[in-house]
Amino acid sequence: MNLGALFDWDGVIIDSSAQHLESWELLSKEIGKPMPADHFLRGFGMKNQVIIPRILEWTNDAEEIHELSLRKEFLYREIIRREGIQPLPGATSLLAMLNDHGVPCAVASSTHRENIETIFDAISIGQYFEAIVTAEDVAHGKPDPEVFLKSAEKLGRNADRCVVFEDAHVGIEAALAAGSKVIAVATTNSLESLGKADLAVKSLDDVTWPIFSGLFE
Repeated sequence: MNLGALFDWDGVIIDSSAQHLESWELLSKEIGKPMPADHFLRGFGMKNQVIIPRILEWTNDAEEIHELSLRKEFLYREIIRREGIQPLPGATSLLAMLNDHGVPCAVASSTHRENIETIFDAISIGQYFEAIVTAEDVAHGKPDPEVFLKSAEKLGRNADRCVVFEDAHVGIEAALAAGSKVIAVATTNSLESLGKADLAVKSLDDVTWPIFSGLFE
């Protein structure tokens, strides 16, 4: 069927929202700059290069934004290495099922590549992914579709023959802009708020092969 599966990372394969929030808070204390109370929800799914100047309003200097972004992600990885992490329910079994049906999978995420590699060291799922496209590989973050178009290309698939698994509204918007089918997972947002996706599920446990392949019938 020449299908592909493109996975957002945080909130889909793993839930490290608490660790990301903690790393932002640690950075805020380090540099002595406050954070808006709603910054995490407003910036969810966006690149740090957007979050720092637009959501946190810390600085517009490109070099400073870059340095702050690197430090934030370093703090995040330290938390993961110290505390560990587990895949979300259904993630591993879904990846195995797609593998059994010959559907190649890619990570398509706004996170940093080193973060993903750190998770691969913590949980054994790296073997299921044939490609990884991360923040370092794209010029435009979600809701721009670039990350999904590039990840589909790396799999040798057309984006309109791929299913994107997302949890963030900006990710759903990006996936639809790429022409892909979208299965949204209600890990970050309510099931009722994910209506723009082709399908919304409570957990990846709910995704069967007939459901996945049926999106193209």
